[in-house]
Amino acid sequence: MALFEYKGSRPIIGADTYIADSAEIIGHVIIGNGVYVGPGAKIRGDYGAIHIGDGTAVEENCMLHARPDEVCTIGDRVTLGHMCIIHNAKLIDDFAVIGMGSIVSDWATIGKWAVVAEGGLVKNRQDIPPGKIAAGIPAKVIGDVSEQYRADWTRFKQIYVDLARTYRCDLKRIG
Repeated sequence: MALFEYKGSRPIIGADTYIADSAEIIGHVIIGNGVYVGPGAKIRGDYGAIHIGDGTAVEENCMLHARPDEVCTIGDRVTLGHMCIIHNAKLIDDFAVIGMGSIVSDWATIGKWAVVAEGGLVKNRQDIPPGKIAAGIPAKVIGDVSEQYRADWTRFKQIYVDLARTYRCDLKRIG
């Protein structure tokens, strides 16, 4: 993993967190416990700050960045799908899912248990309410998160918490 201090700010990494060798974490970044940060992820807290809660999955090739003197907050047990971009989002609340290839832009808010479907674009200052599903460009609310969805995703989120723990112990480079 590549951790970088920038202007006196160093990343803080929680216990049982896995960060892939090819991930880069710069500056004022706080990552909670049991977080999975996949290969190619870039988390830039160079002139803003990024806070990532416990049990969150930052999947492969995600990009997170914050504007000057701003804080981008990612809650607990959030799933940031492969190749999504989070640019200075105000808040992505607990248990939210940001689908693969989605973009969440400046000062946007994603509510607790909300879902942004794959390839969605959450615009500047847009609010996706708790428990809602949003899709499209720009993202529009298209439905509600069901109890079955919550049950399934609670199980899926645990898989990444378990991967974070087991990768730290069992992943071996062979070439």
